[in-house]
Amino acid sequence: MPEQSNNTQPLLQMIDIYKSFGRVRVLRGVDFEIAPGEVVGLCGDNGAGKSTLIKVISGYHQAEKGQIFLEGKEVNIKSPHESRALGIETVYQDQALATQLSISRNIFMGREPTTVLGLMDRKAMADQSMEAMTGLGLKINSTDTLVGTLSGGQRQGVAIARVIHFKAKLVILDEPTIALAVKEVREVLEFVRHLRSEGVSVIFITHTLHHVFDVADRIAVMAHGTIIADISTKNTDVDELSDIIVRGTYGE
Repeated sequence: MPEQSNNTQPLLQMIDIYKSFGRVRVLRGVDFEIAPGEVVGLCGDNGAGKSTLIKVISGYHQAEKGQIFLEGKEVNIKSPHESRALGIETVYQDQALATQLSISRNIFMGREPTTVLGLMDRKAMADQSMEAMTGLGLKINSTDTLVGTLSGGQRQGVAIARVIHFKAKLVILDEPTIALAVKEVREVLEFVRHLRSEGVSVIFITHTLHHVFDVADRIAVMAHGTIIADISTKNTDVDELSDIIVRGTYGE
């Protein structure tokens, strides 16, 4: 049972999580936790189990063994809808954005406010979207701007503004800096800092240790379906973490 002290209780705690697909065991007794307002980097080579672990948290997969606690209460997350209802939001590599739609339509996609007549409340969407975007430090002329015209960093900003607006407690970012230019990477890292300043917990999944190292409080390293290291960034460096990943994955 997780620690019950209000000062030390994790926001999310996973205990002895197992997941298999057929005869292939992908997660092997994973223990993982994150505190309120903490940023944790989740790293490891391809096939380490990172994607499966976050899909268990986000409700796309169900663990066959283990327990998950949110704010000290055991939860059984059976679907992405249930995960979002608990305050867990996931931003995947492709961001799940509709490039042919506006910023405001993307922020409210599937959760559009309506007027008393049951019509889509476009003004409320525009006003609230602008507030969410400017809160992240993104300067845009109009929330009617099509997402397809934005840079990669700005698109990540739209995806992150969406989760902030809907009051996420935990945000999972899946490779948020992949294929971005240096300036755009800096923007995304600043978005992560903003989330932490708002008291939002962040799991930052990446292959690029340099991108997460400066914003993460801790880095958890996965290999072969388990967490092989969990280290404060104050007590390590990128070279040591790279060595841990290589040794854990390839036994070198």
